Amino acid sequence: MIKQILNSFLFWGGWIIIPFIMEIVPALGSVFLLIRRNLRHKKKRKEMKIYPEISLIIPVYNSADTLYGCIKSVNDSTYPNDKIRIFLVNNKGQDNSFAVYADCQKKFPDLLMQWLNAEQGKSRALNLALYNSDGKYIINLDSDGILEKNALVNLITRFEQDTDLNCMTGAILTIPEQIQAYKGFFPRLLRNLEFMEYAQAFLAGRSYASEMNAVYTLSGAFSAFRKSVVLKSWMYNTDTICEDTHITFQMKYRQNERVEVCEDAIFFVDPIEDMNKLYTQRQRWQRGSLEVAKMFMDKSFKVKNIFSNVSVKTLLYDHTFAFPRMIWYLALICLMAIGYSGKMILVSTGIIFGLYTLAGYLYFIVVAYFLNINKDVKKYYVRHWWCILFLPFFNFLVFFIRVAGIINSIQTDSAWKTMNFTDECKAFAKVVKQDMQKPAAFIGKLRKAVNYEPMEDMELIEVEEADTPEAVDITEDKCNIMEDKTMAEDSKEAAEKIEQIELIDEDESL
Repeated sequence: MIKQILNSFLFWGGWIIIPFIMEIVPALGSVFLLIRRNLRHKKKRKEMKIYPEISLIIPVYNSADTLYGCIKSVNDSTYPNDKIRIFLVNNKGQDNSFAVYADCQKKFPDLLMQWLNAEQGKSRALNLALYNSDGKYIINLDSDGILEKNALVNLITRFEQDTDLNCMTGAILTIPEQIQAYKGFFPRLLRNLEFMEYAQAFLAGRSYASEMNAVYTLSGAFSAFRKSVVLKSWMYNTDTICEDTHITFQMKYRQNERVEVCEDAIFFVDPIEDMNKLYTQRQRWQRGSLEVAKMFMDKSFKVKNIFSNVSVKTLLYDHTFAFPRMIWYLALICLMAIGYSGKMILVSTGIIFGLYTLAGYLYFIVVAYFLNINKDVKKYYVRHWWCILFLPFFNFLVFFIRVAGIINSIQTDSAWKTMNFTDECKAFAKVVKQDMQKPAAFIGKLRKAVNYEPMEDMELIEVEEADTPEAVDITEDKCNIMEDKTMAEDSKEAAEKIEQIELIDEDESL
């Protein structure tokens, strides 16, 4: 009886209590913390009377299709155009982005824009513009996104009210209208899950991290700095694919700066195109964070600092614990082999799913509260409440993509252009086929050695000793057939030679 109770306690403790402690308890605590954070910032906010000058840096690489929308969103923002200077930095793009820039100069004459040419690489483009920038604040934008109209004002207001805050990231969301443009339930579901993930990651996850001074990385799509602070850094690193994480680590560990998210500064980006893009994107993020962590592997990155250093804790949880978590997921298959009933496994899995869903809806409440700044986006978000039920499956998929990123980072060099899921499947099939060729060839040789397979030009048949009279008779019959065939062929050749000799004799007589 005691043994049965102990086994049940270990089972439910391992499969339910641990997820409860790791997921539900932080979710409950973060809900109240995030609401308090939002109320505090609303009380502190005051409208700016003097708008400081700012520089916007927009790296451009084959961005002809999206560049106009990005620049138009800056022009339509509530921040005064005469206080904005835009640097568009082309880094070896091959399309007609410059023509789009020229068209924008005509349509938005109040915007001060400058075109620069840099070497290939986003980090090189950012560094070139930083050297040429002016103004009090530097803001980086991706060329494939759109600013919410109050984003710049809200961002600079937060800087002006907190003089100790020197670097921030905005909140990134996907464009709802583009999601709705996709036809079919499942294509829209994938993009809606991405929308929900982004909303919870920035408006709940990074808001909570900001409150705890635990933001792991700035978003490369929308980040901002005081110019006086960022120019003291090593600038953007050109040897990594995650330059945004590298500059974040510089701010935190080299310059001891606080990094936060500005929840009411929203930047909209295009939804993911397909599963291949999702696969390469999440792998790149995972590999980049590992790469940057290795660059900063000093005394602060020790296991003993897991509780005092958020980057160590994040690195261990997202990377080092990834394989035990994967085993934990897959161990469900093995439970039935050690005596657990299918009913118990289904019940425990259902409870775990319910806990993750509960955590998702707690974050859902917080995100809806933060989205009061944009009624249209909030309406879209709330209307898709049912997507939270599918979010654990999406996170499960992303987890295995990240594990693949960890594995690939071990044996390949990082690069922006990496193999997508389809390419990796083809490469895997090719490797398996090549690996199977040698065993297949060996099996073929072994089969020929064991089985009797006569050759077409066989001249000699080796008759092995047989164990039974029937086997001897069969072997003798085969030998007789081959001898008859050989004699017939010899007789045919002799007849042909005699005929040729007779023809020669007739010619000589004539």
